[in-house]
Amino acid sequence: MRVLILTIVACVCIAGAGSAGELTLEQCLRKAAAMNRTLKLAAIDHEAAAEGVRIARSGYLPRIDLQGGYTAQLEPQSIKFGSGSFPTQDQTYPFFNLGINQILYDFGRTGARVRRAALVADAAALELSGRKQDIFLQVTEAYFAVLEQSRVLLALEEEVTQRREHSRVAQNLFEQGVVTRNDLLQAEVRLADSTQRKLDAANRVETAWLKLNFLMCEEPGFRGELQELPEIGEVDLEEATAERALSARPDIAALKRVAQAGEAEVTEARTAFFPEVYARAGIDYVQNSRSQEQAIYSATLGLRVNLFEGFAATARQQQAVLGRSHSNEILRAEEERIRIDLEIAKNEVRVTAQRVRTLEQSIRQGEENLRINRDRYTEQVGTATEVLDSQTLLTQVRTEYIRAKYAHQLALARVKHALGQLAGPPSLREIRSP
Repeated sequence: MRVLILTIVACVCIAGAGSAGELTLEQCLRKAAAMNRTLKLAAIDHEAAAEGVRIARSGYLPRIDLQGGYTAQLEPQSIKFGSGSFPTQDQTYPFFNLGINQILYDFGRTGARVRRAALVADAAALELSGRKQDIFLQVTEAYFAVLEQSRVLLALEEEVTQRREHSRVAQNLFEQGVVTRNDLLQAEVRLADSTQRKLDAANRVETAWLKLNFLMCEEPGFRGELQELPEIGEVDLEEATAERALSARPDIAALKRVAQAGEAEVTEARTAFFPEVYARAGIDYVQNSRSQEQAIYSATLGLRVNLFEGFAATARQQQAVLGRSHSNEILRAEEERIRIDLEIAKNEVRVTAQRVRTLEQSIRQGEENLRINRDRYTEQVGTATEVLDSQTLLTQVRTEYIRAKYAHQLALARVKHALGQLAGPPSLREIRSP
């Protein structure tokens, strides 16, 4: 008895491990925001870029170096004096030196470096926000793909049921000698075709679940009861302008920061041709029994400039100029892409809304057409081909209606993504329909 109870408990635990009950779109978005590995990598990049600011600001602070050691020589250094010589240091001795170096003025080199690092850090933060919107759109697409394919599967299962019933009717009529064997074979072939398409639809459902689980960083076998057609929220297409999209998109703001960082890099590269003013204070200690002053204290104010390093400074400046041009071109290309994506998404919203309205009426007509042809066939007025064609037509219309409904919601999500408003679960309900 105990073994039986433990077995039942284990089965329940295993069955529950891959199921999460009702799973809404908002829950999927929250899971992706917390667990998606692409977002985790973007967050790490942001943290690394923030550390780059600290590195750049270190140029404003003094550099302190400490060095020490112990030296052993075969012979101590000596100087000649007359016909003889005498040593000026011990044969073995410890030493250390402490130096404090501070750049006083470098013609804006450190400032440009700090400004560039800060812009790169801002770009990384904005890029993280843009990645979130991209992931949220992918999650929304995967969520609707699961729903769409599941509904298509249900429609095909209904078609299989209808064709199985038609095959049964054809079998009875054939046994009664009312119809020919051709009608029976035709019904069986159509039933096999519907069964095959149902298997393909079931495979597409599993594939859609695998993609959704990957985006949420869930196990491949994870399943849940999805919310039936969650409302994304309608969009005012008149207000969905390219200017609004470009001003709100975090990825565009990130590319602008990158372009500004390229300008700061050019400024930094130009300062390589200018000198820098520095100050140094230090202590140099060498233990020497033959020297009166073993510790030397010093202070230096100097000017340092590079005169030639094989044209490396010129090459770095040209490289920075080309990098700036590259960043500006990427920005312009991305702006054009967003304009096109927005117009495509807006057009999809209009077209899919019209498709939904048209297909709603077509479904009612298809159901009536199937009923009439089925009655005609039962009364031996119509043919089996008419019934099968009516079933196929109704399934096609239902499938297209399902796809149109989900395509309309996805088009709304793409418009919001283009406008930079698909940045989190609350934003799914921000915009009203026209």
